[in-house]
Amino acid sequence: MNGAESLVSTLLRSGVDTCFANPGTSEMHFVAALDRIPGMRCVLGLAEGVVTGCADGYARMAEKPASTLLHCGPGLANGLSNLHNARRAQTPVVNIVGDQATYHRPLDAPLTAETEGWARGVSAWVRTATSSATVGADAASAVQASRLHPGQIATLILPADTAWDDGGVIADALPSPARPLAAPHVVAQVAGVLRGGERTVLVLAGAALRPAALEAAYRIACATGAKLLAQQSNARIARGRGRVPIDRVPYVVEAATAALSGYRHVVLVGATKPVSFFAYPGKPGYLYPPDAQVHVLTRAEQDPDNALMRLAEALGAPAVAVPDPGPRPVAARGALTPEAVSQTLAAVMPDDAIITDEAVSFGRGFFPNTYAAPAHDWLQITGGAIGCGLPLATGAAVGAPGRRVIALQADGSAMYSLQALWTQARERLDVTTVLLSNRKYAILLGELANVGANPGRTALDMLDLSNPVLEWTKLAEGMGVEAARAEDCETFADLLAQSSKRSGPFLIELMI
Repeated sequence: MNGAESLVSTLLRSGVDTCFANPGTSEMHFVAALDRIPGMRCVLGLAEGVVTGCADGYARMAEKPASTLLHCGPGLANGLSNLHNARRAQTPVVNIVGDQATYHRPLDAPLTAETEGWARGVSAWVRTATSSATVGADAASAVQASRLHPGQIATLILPADTAWDDGGVIADALPSPARPLAAPHVVAQVAGVLRGGERTVLVLAGAALRPAALEAAYRIACATGAKLLAQQSNARIARGRGRVPIDRVPYVVEAATAALSGYRHVVLVGATKPVSFFAYPGKPGYLYPPDAQVHVLTRAEQDPDNALMRLAEALGAPAVAVPDPGPRPVAARGALTPEAVSQTLAAVMPDDAIITDEAVSFGRGFFPNTYAAPAHDWLQITGGAIGCGLPLATGAAVGAPGRRVIALQADGSAMYSLQALWTQARERLDVTTVLLSNRKYAILLGELANVGANPGRTALDMLDLSNPVLEWTKLAEGMGVEAARAEDCETFADLLAQSSKRSGPFLIELMI
């Protein structure tokens, strides 16, 4: 058995059975091992940013790590932006990065790179294998590291000779660490704050945005008058009918400070302190009042379900029904405004859908009109590195087969990773891409004003995507994805309904 064979076998034994790959010469023994060792689903991506974004989407839905297979340091570097998003989403990912053979590295061949250094910026665990005999144990350690709560990125660098040399040893799976609990005195302290009657907001993130935790948080809110908010960017939120409705801390500084104005206490449940996305001249960095006290009920690695249930019991908060969001919206008619698009989405989307959201500025107001939609999961861009949307949807479809994925996708950021459409077609994935085609970087037009810039024609031309026009239906069809265009809500509703009843990918270009 060679090192590559022990690697594949150890990954499978450790529960990692899906690999998103863009391999090269250094990884050929891993590729060859897939023929001899059944059980690993290997999904090809035509760019490393697609590969890493797919692994993020997969793990968010499958709730276990995927592996990636990347070609040397530059291949890892190509995938760093979506690994940054995955790190911010606290997603478990195991990267396998090929490298020069140990004895060839001193020759400084063209692909020789500072691979460990690049990996450390996005990884909580990095190791370079030194021998085929240790590759299996290295892989088991990588998987264990990725599963450390709430989830993190582990990168194993695999020099070519450690893959092809004989002497590989399959390692047993290592135990997953138990999720730590909030200390009793912390729960008691937060209970005391809530009993005090001063205005309090609970900011939730991570696993606190799943159904059971949300219901416990809602009990607390009903008993104490506290406000519930999700943090600004979230890996996954349980939404729709039967789920507790929760809004996010707004992106725009003025809206965020208004939403948090007047609160005397901010309780963080797996969340970080609310801060502005960027620094803006004359605007605050922290979005909550300067005199507010911040309390941490649970850190990101701690169990929010347990803490919220204990907090509800300490407060004597009775069980309450999830609020009725009212009737399901009907599809809008006419122009494709943000409100009309979100209303139509809520009216037509299938039950148990998965929404991936890289709608950027157009989609900021989508939440209110989708509270009464069927139950669904909502996945966001978490690290601000655009180009995650199409890969995120692709990986989510692999991680949750049988559920329709609807990707709300801005046109400019879609160009960063449009190769994901090819993977969707190759794998026959049930993804509907709603391509929001405004032919400009609309978010940056707003940012010019936010930072106080005074743009002229040259600056505005840099944000214009209409010269030449991006023909998204042709781009999609060229990669095997059926596509159509909608210029009004009626056509959008018809196309969305059609796509949900068929198998395979579909792209709807909305001319907004």
